Amino acid sequence: MAIRLEKPWRALTKEALKSLSAQLGVYQISNDKEEIIYIGYAGGRSLWGLRGALQDKLAELGEGHQFRLEVNQQYLSRWEELLKVHKGDHDTLPSGNKDHRPRRVGQLSLG
Repeated sequence: MAIRLEKPWRALTKEALKSLSAQLGVYQISNDKEEIIYIGYAGGRSLWGLRGALQDKLAELGEGHQFRLEVNQQYLSRWEELLKVHKGDHDTLPSGNKDHRPRRVGQLSLG
């Protein structure tokens, strides 16, 4: 498994989300320039799993964004890993994650 989430981007629309199942995992949301603006997860308390979490983000952000996801039962560990990778690549968390306080986001050396 790659450390970065490298799946293709899909338009964040109601139609695209209808095909998703209620699984646990992580997701990234980007702007129209494919710059990651949020990294999230759908855990055991997420109603309808990834579909529900992404529907909530669509309602919050509106259309004009993209998403990609990874089904993963270790969603919290993977979420923290993706945050660390982003911080390692960009020296900061995504703009939508700045107010989130994950348990720990250390510095990852990707050299």
